[in-house]
Amino acid sequence: MSNKLTDSVLFLGKKDDIYCDRALKFVEDNFKNVTSYYSEWGKPMPEDIRHWRGDYIISYLCRWVLPVATIEAAEKGAINFHPASPDYPGIGCNNYALYDNAPEYGATCHHMAGRVDSGKIIAVKRFPMFATDDVSSLLQRTYEFQLVLFYEVVSKLIDGQPLPESPEIWTRPPRTRQEFNELMIVSPDMTDEEVARRVRATSYGIFQPTVDIGGFRFELKV
Repeated sequence: MSNKLTDSVLFLGKKDDIYCDRALKFVEDNFKNVTSYYSEWGKPMPEDIRHWRGDYIISYLCRWVLPVATIEAAEKGAINFHPASPDYPGIGCNNYALYDNAPEYGATCHHMAGRVDSGKIIAVKRFPMFATDDVSSLLQRTYEFQLVLFYEVVSKLIDGQPLPESPEIWTRPPRTRQEFNELMIVSPDMTDEEVARRVRATSYGIFQPTVDIGGFRFELKV
């Protein structure tokens, strides 16, 4: 006899991500009725998601912005796991933490709302940042802490406990794609310190900051 819960869950994740795979497996191990979709850059949200009706939506590193009607289709709750502390809503969260030389960072679980990263916060998992951190190391540690936060929060759903209510709040509006694109630009009139901060904050594999000289953009090699 299965001990799985009968609640229906819509799980939304990110393709080719081992942490999403682990989170989905945990949900499938504990709920009978799980529908899952993985998002990809540049690919629209499947139309089937708009017609889903059920108990819970769990969004984990998903790239799609859900319509309000879809969020409201979850009768018991729609929660999102954001790879940043409440100081960094929106896009480029870890990049801005590096740019700011923040002393700590984290992961946030919150109720979903019509505006991204604005719903009431459920729980936050924080950890220290180090001077040696770059985009890669900070992302890796963030994903590990976020998975622990995921287990803690979803375990409460499994046990029938109410979700906690964090006293923390989002400290600023979500950052936009335009703001992040501007962070990736360095120019000759910037100080050495400013250039170093931007390079540290935005260098990640094939993604590198660009140099603006007289309106012409050049990729910076570091």
